[in-house]
Amino acid sequence: MNIVFAKYHALQNDFIVIDTTEQRIAKGQLSTLTLAICNRHTGVGADGVLFLEKSKQADNKVDVYNADGSWAEKSGNGLRIAAVHKYLQNKKRKRYNFEIADAIDEAVIKSAKQNKYIVSVLLGEPVFETAFIPVKTEQKYMIQSPLKIGRRNFPVTCLAVGNPHTVLFVDNFDFEWQALGDEIEHHHSFPERTNVEFVKIVNRNKIKVAEWERGAGATGSSGTGAAAAVCAAVFLGRVNRECEVVFETGSLFVSWSEKTNNITLTGPVTRICNGVFNFQ
Repeated sequence: MNIVFAKYHALQNDFIVIDTTEQRIAKGQLSTLTLAICNRHTGVGADGVLFLEKSKQADNKVDVYNADGSWAEKSGNGLRIAAVHKYLQNKKRKRYNFEIADAIDEAVIKSAKQNKYIVSVLLGEPVFETAFIPVKTEQKYMIQSPLKIGRRNFPVTCLAVGNPHTVLFVDNFDFEWQALGDEIEHHHSFPERTNVEFVKIVNRNKIKVAEWERGAGATGSSGTGAAAAVCAAVFLGRVNRECEVVFETGSLFVSWSEKTNNITLTGPVTRICNGVFNFQ
């Protein structure tokens, strides 16, 4: 089966977009297809796949799958990439609504110059209650609470931004954070696993983040990860509600409205290529 696709990246967090409104792919094949096409040696290579479907409530439904074939509830960078994909089909529009999991999120193309797109997306409200993240614990909240890894306890802050996140504040990144991120992702406290953000506070308006994504590993950036990091830092009184999030690959910008409680994520998207993948 030949699968038509397009590939984009958001600060090197790369996604393949497959429009299932134009080609039929059985639901039961989505995970297997994702595993095959995301393989960086035998496939196209990506951190995940965005499957665009028809929606009665929005312009499109977006189903997000991680590189390991698992379903992801939400992706901030993925939503911004989906908006660019739709914009390139119809440059008369710059505003799109997407149905994703149980939400309708709006994305706006802020600028488009020479294959460089700046896109904002509304991600909804953060959730700190452990029952809804979810976290297996008797605590209602996990705010700088100890998480035991081996013989050590790590203070973590857990929240959901449409998907589960665990935030650790660090002084530097001079340690094996990838190995620790992997252990935390698969910790028994997280029944649906978790994304992990290692966060260094620079000042009230800027943080640095190293990202470990559930189902993808270390990635160049993460949209919901940036949002989770800022919301956790704001909750603890360490940064302002408008904050730059610096990854090694560049910056995303997060605003958490005190008035509406909604998160806005803004940053760049770049188109990489279009192609056809031979799925067998």
